[in-house]
Amino acid sequence: KLIESLQNLQQRAAAEQQQQMSGNVKENLDAIHDTTNSPSTGTGESGVIVTEFFDYNCPYCRSAGETMQALLAADANVRVIYREWPILGDDSVIAARAALAAREQGKYEAFHWALMNGDGRVTEAVIFKVARDLGMDVAKLEADMASPSVEAHIALSNALAQQLGFTGTPAFIVGDKTAPGMLSLDEITTLVAEARADP
Repeated sequence: KLIESLQNLQQRAAAEQQQQMSGNVKENLDAIHDTTNSPSTGTGESGVIVTEFFDYNCPYCRSAGETMQALLAADANVRVIYREWPILGDDSVIAARAALAAREQGKYEAFHWALMNGDGRVTEAVIFKVARDLGMDVAKLEADMASPSVEAHIALSNALAQQLGFTGTPAFIVGDKTAPGMLSLDEITTLVAEARADP
């Protein structure tokens, strides 16, 4: 009896937490889906938006990167918004700043995937090697890394993650539902289908 009531309590608490999170997502949906200062890819023609919070030094985020590439290849009507959320040390902050600054040279996507698909820890040396390999103006990149738009993107990531109760990377928002943690292609495809079916 005791175990049963404990399980019921846990289920109720989990349901309440999910409901509260869902409310927080709805309250912040405009900020979550605003792409004026967030890199994004895909058309979003179906109205389904997937927002990914990630850190370049998170091994799970690298696996998630492969999942996102597969999702975009399979479903051209999804829009993916990239939310840089560097939480794993100084190298991660530098990587996020550099990736966001790469927008000024039209290289975000190339830079993002070069870091995501690389091996080992993303360090300052790796970051600037990638920039040189992509033929970027490194001095301009360094200057742009301190720009207000880069600061604002990372500050908003921190604020949203706190509001939504995210405690680690990767974390996803599919439509208006949160999905913290690693997702397989099947799981994210199911969430996208549910969001598409939910008017």
